[in-house]
Amino acid sequence: MAARRYYVPATAITMLIMMIMMSVGSGITSQELAVNETMDAEGRQGNSGLSDVDCSGYTFEDLFDYNFALFNIDIGGDWATASMGATAYVNGSNSATVRENLDGLFEGAPGGDNDWISTDEREAVREIGPMCIEDMDTRLGIREGVPHRTNSGVAWNDLEFVEEGIALDEVDLVAPNHPEERSCTNFGASNDCKEIPVSATDDLQISLFVKAGENNNMRFDQLPNQGVSNFTLALNVTNMTNADLVMTFPVMQGLRISNYAMEDDGVELVEGQDYTAPEEEFLPDGKLRIYQHVDYDKSNWPVGRNLFIDFTTAEPESNDIPVWTNMKPNNNSIIPLMTGTEYLTVTNEELSDWASDSNGWNIDCAFTEAGWSSRQDESGNFLVNSPSGASSSMATCSVSDPFGATADETLDFTFGQPFTATAAINDGENIDLTITPTGLVAEMTVSAHAHQDSTMGAMRSSMASNQPITIALPMDGLKPGSVMIMGSASANNMMSFDYMLDFGLEKQSLPPAVALKVSFDGKNATWDATGLQFTLKGTVSDPDGESVSMTLQLCGSTATDFTIVGINWEIDVSIATCVLQEISTYDVVITATDESGIESLLEVNVEDPDAQDSSNDDSSSNDGDSGEKGSALPSVSLLATLSVALLGAALMRKEEDE
Repeated sequence: MAARRYYVPATAITMLIMMIMMSVGSGITSQELAVNETMDAEGRQGNSGLSDVDCSGYTFEDLFDYNFALFNIDIGGDWATASMGATAYVNGSNSATVRENLDGLFEGAPGGDNDWISTDEREAVREIGPMCIEDMDTRLGIREGVPHRTNSGVAWNDLEFVEEGIALDEVDLVAPNHPEERSCTNFGASNDCKEIPVSATDDLQISLFVKAGENNNMRFDQLPNQGVSNFTLALNVTNMTNADLVMTFPVMQGLRISNYAMEDDGVELVEGQDYTAPEEEFLPDGKLRIYQHVDYDKSNWPVGRNLFIDFTTAEPESNDIPVWTNMKPNNNSIIPLMTGTEYLTVTNEELSDWASDSNGWNIDCAFTEAGWSSRQDESGNFLVNSPSGASSSMATCSVSDPFGATADETLDFTFGQPFTATAAINDGENIDLTITPTGLVAEMTVSAHAHQDSTMGAMRSSMASNQPITIALPMDGLKPGSVMIMGSASANNMMSFDYMLDFGLEKQSLPPAVALKVSFDGKNATWDATGLQFTLKGTVSDPDGESVSMTLQLCGSTATDFTIVGINWEIDVSIATCVLQEISTYDVVITATDESGIESLLEVNVEDPDAQDSSNDDSSSNDGDSGEKGSALPSVSLLATLSVALLGAALMRKEEDE
């Protein structure tokens, strides 16, 4: 088959985009699910411009062998739109083949077909991708009515791509930190262009998803009965090797799989031998999800393989009724939550043990107070929505399955907020958490701790009844920055209430502690034999557990070559700069800076040993003063710390300018 010709970069872009698709092959036509012949990847070039790109007719496998591909398709609630997410994983030698094929598509263009794949080529792919994908077939079709197959003689309602909703991404097409990475050598390459050899076997990924700000990237003719009546889903899986399809349908009571089949050129295959049967899952939010694995053996080419799944809303011949289990809460139990918003009240992990049904189940509650409602999300979590200012509400709750069967027993619960809370940091070391009971329970035990990412402060607990209580939560071990409060509350006949509270609290950084060690003879420094260098030793630590960096200034020079082991530090200081300036008074300033930028200063006076030897005046100051005059502990005054920090920065800039 003769290849189309168009603008070279657009061609390469086009073909890489094909790699993200399970669906770039032949579409479902009015009479059959057609299978295209494999097309030659060479010579797809030209100069017709980006606006004329036509990517119809190409297949995923023309250029690309993935090791595994995952495709997620969500049918919209309007039964006229859909969202596709696709990720293709390429490993080892397959990734080298992909890179080589892509580079070959740029033959005749600068940097093309030179055995190197570049970031310029990658960016060109991203630019034209959505335009290209819009032309491609999705391989998916839906048809209402009696079950349909390839030879049924009816027109399939094809799903089509929507350019405006398509977004693309890749991972490691140009592998980072590759040992042979180099700047692009071709004429016209961008300044930051990098390239690696196409022989690179580093793993890569290609992804398609819904563009930010859009809600779909596929569309089809709206089903007249919007899923209520029987329909068939058809998928052309020819050349789809090792791929999973996950398809989710909107909430439709009773929707289920009634039949399925897979055919090779119209001949039905044997389930369990030739293919894996589709699996259905009834989600807690009422949706139906289908899982299908496909694995086309390339040796079967050019046999065309098609999957058909029939759906119905007809009541099944037999259906068990959901029942509450012994793990359910007692009747009239109190279920705690935070009011005034939609709150995750019971996690799926806990809720799933409350009832059982072979087809799945969901919980539905009727509230006595206006403005209250509940639902389960796709993961099965139970969420309750309550109006602002609400305190509590009674509710009668039941469980039902996807086909409308309901448990005989209903349960009454009270939903409400057990307490309100405020918090403040008053002393810099503790959070004062004030708990005010709402009267939902007569008495409860409240436990809480300061929380920061994976770090927790010490737990504190207290009993609360009808009066506010204040709990001091220590922040020991937490680093400066945002701090939340995490804890739980328990009471008789009330489910355990696990909470996370954010009051916008910030732990302030404390300055590092830096000190000087004096020698056994009381001297601040130890001079070497030349008299041109002395050694200082000391300790440094940060009360917040942050790392600390240190600098030293003497006679206008700065040194950072501290040896730090644990809390101990040591530095050798040359007086060469002082000698050149004829300075014989050595006033050393040491700055310790933590990760938050908070500084502490240590000032040390070191006397000239020669001046000490030539002086007989016992009243003069010397290094034997044990550092009480020559050293100072770090200031904890924030104003003083900031002032010194600015002075230090100015001195550093002066030195750099000189």
